This record gives sequence, C-alpha cells and structure tokens, in this order.
Amino acid sequence: MIIRKKEHWFKMLFVWHGSVLPGLLPRLFLLFILSVGVVYLRGVIFSFKVPLNPAPLTLFGFVLALFLGFRNNASYERFWEGRKLWGALLNTARSLTRQALTLKNMNTNVSVPEFIGLVGAFIFALKHQLRGTDASEDLKTRLNEDQFKIVAFSKYKPAVILRLLGEWVQQLKEDGGIDSIQQARFDENFDKLSDIVGGCERIVSTPIPYSYRVLLHRTVYIYCFLLPFGLVDSLRWFTPLIVVFVAYTFVAFEAIADEIEEPFGTEANDLALNTMSVMIDETIHEMSGEEIVISPKTVQNIID
Repeated sequence: MIIRKKEHWFKMLFVWHGSVLPGLLPRLFLLFILSVGVVYLRGVIFSFKVPLNPAPLTLFGFVLALFLGFRNNASYERFWEGRKLWGALLNTARSLTRQALTLKNMNTNVSVPEFIGLVGAFIFALKHQLRGTDASEDLKTRLNEDQFKIVAFSKYKPAVILRLLGEWVQQLKEDGGIDSIQQARFDENFDKLSDIVGGCERIVSTPIPYSYRVLLHRTVYIYCFLLPFGLVDSLRWFTPLIVVFVAYTFVAFEAIADEIEEPFGTEANDLALNTMSVMIDETIHEMSGEEIVISPKTVQNIID
C-alpha cells in the first residue's frame, strides 16, 4: 500500500505510481482511436447513421454513476473491515504480551520469549495465508524446531499456532504460574485472535458476486463505446478528448473497486500487511525489553 503525505494539488495531477492509470492506458487508447474513427466517418457505419444524441447518454451516465458508487462503497467496506481486523490484531497481540510478561509466576520454567515468538509467528502466518505465499522463512526465526515441524506442514498455520499458544498457557497453569481466572483471560484474547482469522478468511473467500461484476463491467464499456456516436454531431473533433476523459472516470472507478475488493493482496492500494506485520512484531518484542534495531533488510521487508 502506498502512503504519502498530502501533496500539492498541482503535483497530484501528475501522480503515476499508485494510480490505476498505467493499467488503463491501452483501453483508453482504444477508445480514443474509436472516437477518432467515429468523428472521421461522422457517426456513419456502413451507410447507416447511428441515431444517438447526448440526452439519453446523459441519463444513462447518471444511472451508471450511481451503480459505480454502490460498487465502490461495497469494495471499500471490505477494505475497511480488513483494516479494522488488523488493528484488532495489533491490540490483541499487545494484550497477550502484557499478560505473559506480568501475570506469569517467575518460579515456573515456561519461557515468555517462546510465547512472544509464537505471537509473532501467528501474525506472519496469517499474512502469508491471506496472500497465498510461503511463510517458512518468517516462521523459522520465531519458532523452535519442534514447533516449526508442527506448523510447517499445516494448511491453516494460524489456527495451529493458536493451538500452540493455548498449550503454552495450559502448561503455565499446570506449573502453578497462573490460576484459572488468569487462564480464562488468556483464552478471551485467544478467542479474539480466532475471530480475526475468521473475519479475514471471510473477506478472502467471499468476493462480490461474479455476475454483478460482469454486468457492471459490460455496462461501463458499452456506454464508453456508444459515447462517441452521441457526441460526434455536437462536439466534432473534441469528441475523442471528452470520450477519453469520461471513460477514464468510469473505467478508473471500476478498476479501483476491483483492486480494493480483496484488500490483502500486493497491489499499490491494498493493505500494507508487510509493514503492519513488522510493526506488530516489533512492538511486542519491545514490550519484553528488547531493543529494536531497524536493519536495511527490515526496511526492505516492510516495502509492499
């Protein structure tokens, strides 16, 4: 995800990276060529003058804009829900770390660093599961050998790590490090982690209905292809410029909605999961008293 400081209005006109324009250029160029051809032929195809004028296109464009607005709202709602889930993940990870550091009886042999490593592994395992990438490299540095063997061959790694977290707390309870009430408080946060995983999986596995996307996609492009025929008589050679501008607005709205509909990907406007994962991992280690040093490799890893 690209995060920039507020820029000058004039510079915003020329922003390239992070906009959807690069991917739209071939389509806009095709519409421009079509419009030039329509103007050259004065809207006549095989001796038939297409009887279109701006009035019906204006009404249809207004309705299309409303549908695009609903489509973008639906996509942004999914994007924002994903962001809220990862915000809740940050809060829950901090709460679990605080509990492990302050509630544990120091006379037990249970290792708090091991618990913090499991929490960090959970975060990175969730990120990789949502993106469909390999989590091995991130898990090796946060799990011991036995834990890694258990998690590495699991399909749903966050759920397995959650079980290991529960076993750590159960062992702490059996060693007398915490009582039943304190164990229940740990379980409450484990339930929150489970809800976060389920919420993220729901977003990934339940896209916006395909037939709805196809209908809107077809409608946008049919409208853009018909637009030159409705404007040619009134605008003449200005028609290609106006068509490209209107098409850019409609097609860009559709492209943005498609991009943020699945917010856990690696496109420019998706959530910055790399950055958030590293930040959560750093904050829980800093809570345990470790000094956080940002290395060049870490900086490279947080770039989405």
